[in-house]
Amino acid sequence: MAKGSARARVAALVKRLAPGGSAAEHAEAAHTLGRLCFDKGPNREYARRCGGVAALVGLLAPGGTDAVHMHAAAALRSLCLANAQNQDGVRECGGVAALVRLLAPGGPAALQQQAAGALSDLCRQNGQNRDSVRECGGIAALVRLLAPGGPAAVQCEAAGALARLCVENARNQDSARECGGVAALVGLLEPGGLPAVHEAAVAALQRLCWDSMQNSDSVRECGGVAALVGLLAPGRSAGVQKRAALALGNLFIKNTRNQDRGREGGGAAALVALLAPSRSAGVQDRAAIALGNLCFEGIGNKNSVRECGGVAALVRLLAPGGSAALHAYAARALRNLCSGNAHNSNSVRECGGVAALVGLLAPGSSAAVREQAAAALLELCSVSAQSRDAECRGVAALVGLLRLRVLLLCTSMRPPRSSI
Repeated sequence: MAKGSARARVAALVKRLAPGGSAAEHAEAAHTLGRLCFDKGPNREYARRCGGVAALVGLLAPGGTDAVHMHAAAALRSLCLANAQNQDGVRECGGVAALVRLLAPGGPAALQQQAAGALSDLCRQNGQNRDSVRECGGIAALVRLLAPGGPAAVQCEAAGALARLCVENARNQDSARECGGVAALVGLLEPGGLPAVHEAAVAALQRLCWDSMQNSDSVRECGGVAALVGLLAPGRSAGVQKRAALALGNLFIKNTRNQDRGREGGGAAALVALLAPSRSAGVQDRAAIALGNLCFEGIGNKNSVRECGGVAALVRLLAPGGSAALHAYAARALRNLCSGNAHNSNSVRECGGVAALVGLLAPGSSAAVREQAAAALLELCSVSAQSRDAECRGVAALVGLLRLRVLLLCTSMRPPRSSI
């Protein structure tokens, strides 16, 4: 379609959204406008300039039909996709409050699904909209949609919206917990649930617990640590396992109770199993992150990982051909395993870990990989019961040359947590 004709069609559709038209005409025009703007950035821009954002928000007013409300909400999702000005325009026109009203109990599932999805898209990289949703009562409304027995599609959209709302927003994280969001999300992790629901709920829990000790404790108290460990079991989809491992990694940070609960629930063995050669690199590196956090402190956790075969599995991940991220995460996990633990240091040596870590110091490796490998070698040699051996003395001398660089440049023992 030519540029001119596309603009003309957008303008004509916006005109059809004006008051006075029939419900059927409004629904059809909103549906078509949404399709035209779904993957066309210029159409989104032109629709706003023609007054399309305000017109669609107007269709969300009380008194309209469910069909009109649903198609208007879906069209707003399309207009707000990767478009900050349209996101702001919806808020400025009162669209956030209007969308939250559509989440009221008793409404059609299809309407609630589109409204929750629209709120999620409005909050993508938009801090003002995240605050606005909370101020309009949107967090409590979204949590209600997570109730047991609800439609899976609605639960997925509501969980996704909560995840977006909690990005870099401590007040929203607290509000979600206070509204019962942690318990509701953990409830969605029950065995037999759909993988899509599990994945959406885990992603939301990960966001709710980002730098929030209260929320991390709440997940444990609701049985969430055990539920997440259960999602690592064989037979679960790779997407669910990857999300669950990452969420556990976040829950283990600076939280010894969560670390212990994870170990007691079989988390060490489940995470080590995800390091198997048959697993994808994405699953392996998230499992390595979680194991590194599990072993950040606590002698029982370090021993448990070794007894589950974790040392040998992590050393295997250092083999040539792996990604830089995988090498860095595995080296970091070995570093934490060996910290203050001579048994683990000896096990790393016996599995060929010294040579593998030294190999990562080669000039061709990335700076992050070299720094993590050097830090692991320093830790290994500082506590090894065999530190007087010529082999370890030689490695210690080699790594000693990098000591100042490690102290100045090496990141902390826990890497940045990934976003969604």
